[in-house]
Amino acid sequence: MSLQRRLFVYLMLLHVMFFGVALIFFHERPLLVVAIELALLGSYGIGHIALRRALLPLEFSRQFQDLLQDENYAARMKVSTNRDANELVILFNRMLDALYQERLRLGEQRGFLDQLLEATPSAVIVFDFDANISLCNAYAHEVFGAALQMGKPLSQIADTGLHRDFLHELMALSVGESKVLSDENGRRFRCQRSQFVDRGFSRDFLMIDEITDELASSEKETYEKVVRVLAHEVNNTVAATGSVMDSLLFYRAQLTQEDAQDFSTAIVAVQKRNTNLAQFIERFTQVVKMPEPYLECCDLSEMLESASVLYRQHCTEHAIQFGWGQREPVPALALDRHLFEQALMNIVKNAIEAVETAQAKKVSAPHFVRIDLGQDPTTGLVKLSIIDSGKGLQKIATSQLFTPFFTTKKGGQGIGLMFVREVLNRHGFSHRLAENAEGQTQFDILLRIQSVG
Repeated sequence: MSLQRRLFVYLMLLHVMFFGVALIFFHERPLLVVAIELALLGSYGIGHIALRRALLPLEFSRQFQDLLQDENYAARMKVSTNRDANELVILFNRMLDALYQERLRLGEQRGFLDQLLEATPSAVIVFDFDANISLCNAYAHEVFGAALQMGKPLSQIADTGLHRDFLHELMALSVGESKVLSDENGRRFRCQRSQFVDRGFSRDFLMIDEITDELASSEKETYEKVVRVLAHEVNNTVAATGSVMDSLLFYRAQLTQEDAQDFSTAIVAVQKRNTNLAQFIERFTQVVKMPEPYLECCDLSEMLESASVLYRQHCTEHAIQFGWGQREPVPALALDRHLFEQALMNIVKNAIEAVETAQAKKVSAPHFVRIDLGQDPTTGLVKLSIIDSGKGLQKIATSQLFTPFFTTKKGGQGIGLMFVREVLNRHGFSHRLAENAEGQTQFDILLRIQSVG
């Protein structure tokens, strides 16, 4: 029973009780009793009206509560004849109008935010207070695929194996940190974790920008300038030093035999170091001065066979099984024979060196390098895979492998895979370097079949 009804019942019972008491004296003083009864009826009427007016603000409060619960902010409460209650009605209507305007403003902002998120070329992932994904845009779904689901953390996606290393590095980012990461397909992203305040608490979000061709070109131009300056200075120094060393050898005859031998050894050591330094710089300039590919129809199977001849004897001497695994006939492809052959030789050489490293560590496993060539059933493209048992990626994030000048080899220069990536990018071929299901290192290249114009 509501408060209003209880008060009306109380008022009625109180007057009924007085009315009954007055009836006791009806026989003794009837006129007085009738007057009292009429007064009680008037009192009840006045009390009923006063109580209704007193409880009118409570009725308005109940109506206001119902409108808030229904989120019906567009409705307005009717003005009554009670002037005191009208002030409350006007206040409630102002509050409803303010809520309605705020809701419109938030709705417009949310609509703008949704459109902005969908239109932005960046992947945006917003987390709730429990670090589960609560919002993401279309480009985030494009980057991560169907595995990106609302209400689940990134760690659960990483456990599925999709972009595993990339996702683990994403989760390791601290708030405010920005870092360039690469996925297993060689695509590079600039990733940043930030925060915003929601209802007084902080929530994290990720912004992931793919480094487009324009940005990659700008980055490439930067290190090309650095390499050119280094090559110019080093080559000038090497040429001058080599000329001086050749001139110094003429003075060898003027020394004693013992001193001449030491003198010659020192000069030859400097000349050898000069030659090595020149070759070192030359390898960097090969990437910088790489010409545009001259495309011609090539038999990829024959090209692989020619390139692998150079390594067969070496693999036999080191007990490494080297050869074809799967070899399907594929159509002729538009390639730059010289560039692509050099890239293939770099990949095969890296695979052989990884197996030799495993042999030196006495890893108890079959030692092999296998070449698979066929048509990918998923994409319909020609797929070339070079697989080795070296397990060289176990402690290396695959996202770092194609970073310029990154290397894990002692004395390495970090340009082998950089050269390979540049050749494949110029041909428009996608590539992926990762561990396969058997834990072996696998380099996949997907080649588009195109005609030579």
